[in-house]
Amino acid sequence: MAPMGIRLSPLGMAVFCLLGLGVLYHLYSGFLAGRFAFFMLSEPAAGGPETPHGSVPGGAVDLRELLAVSVLAAVRGGEEVKRVREGNVLNAKAKGKTREGADEQLTTGDLLSNRRMFYLLKGAFPAVQINSEERVDTADQETVSWDRSIPEEIKQKIQPKEVPAESVTVWIDPLDATQEYTEDLRQYVTTMVCVAVNGKPVIGVIHKPFSSYTAWAMVDGGSNVKARSSYNEKTPRIIVSRSHAGKVEQVARQTFGNKTVIIPAGGAGYKVLALLDVPEKNQEEADVYIHVTYIKKWDICAGNAMLRALGGHMTTLTGEEISYTGSDGNEGGLIASINMNHKALIEKLPDLEKTSHK
Repeated sequence: MAPMGIRLSPLGMAVFCLLGLGVLYHLYSGFLAGRFAFFMLSEPAAGGPETPHGSVPGGAVDLRELLAVSVLAAVRGGEEVKRVREGNVLNAKAKGKTREGADEQLTTGDLLSNRRMFYLLKGAFPAVQINSEERVDTADQETVSWDRSIPEEIKQKIQPKEVPAESVTVWIDPLDATQEYTEDLRQYVTTMVCVAVNGKPVIGVIHKPFSSYTAWAMVDGGSNVKARSSYNEKTPRIIVSRSHAGKVEQVARQTFGNKTVIIPAGGAGYKVLALLDVPEKNQEEADVYIHVTYIKKWDICAGNAMLRALGGHMTTLTGEEISYTGSDGNEGGLIASINMNHKALIEKLPDLEKTSHK
């Protein structure tokens, strides 16, 4: 008999039990679902690297961390470039033709540097789009890990700054000035990494493998390089590609006078460093960098970011900003300067734009 003289019917007992089971099922299933979700989010996939914080699809990327790993990637790639050159195992071959009809060289240094740089960046930030000059062979994948350490110099100068992962595009040039590399003109060779956010270059890293010098800068952040303080705007020293010196010289001398100095050089990274205060004995100095033909964005993105961070400019020959989204080429040539009247320079060189599409 039930307490207080109340008698429970079998049907009532059954209903009561079913209600209790329903409540327990609801509570316990919610607990299990929560634990399962936590497990899926916190555990890396079997056989794969742990996903770094802030780099999941739709998540955020810390630009200070991305700068740190970009510097490391440029240095690691440079180690491969130097090792191949010093071992004289270039295995150089033509991978195609430039628009001017010259052979475009490819070496073992390009390929090994590309592999090291790409997989280091991709392992650290798998959700970020990475564009590289060389094709990435998935069959030759390399596991290159980053210990997530940030150099003290970067910690002191750069504050953490998060941006949406989907807004970021990384451009890497694993070996700039390959032609000069094959000719053993080592001073022109660089490895470069650039980070663009919504198409605007914000982080630039240029590394010189054969002198172990690395320049980096971040827009609205800081840098380890400065602009030179002395420029001659009336008769500037103009640095140009070795193959384009003749195209630029005549127009430049007509515009600025016969005292204008034309500096033929290799590599876009080297040419941008020529505009800056670089403690390198094999680095020439220039006031303006001009390129009059089509050029790939991984050649110029890092230098563009560096100049922007230091108050300089890099535009097409008609003064348009270069967007680092979409296609990998820039059709409008370029003119770069710092601490000069960039608009006035463009207005003085109107005829050069006509040659940029040839």
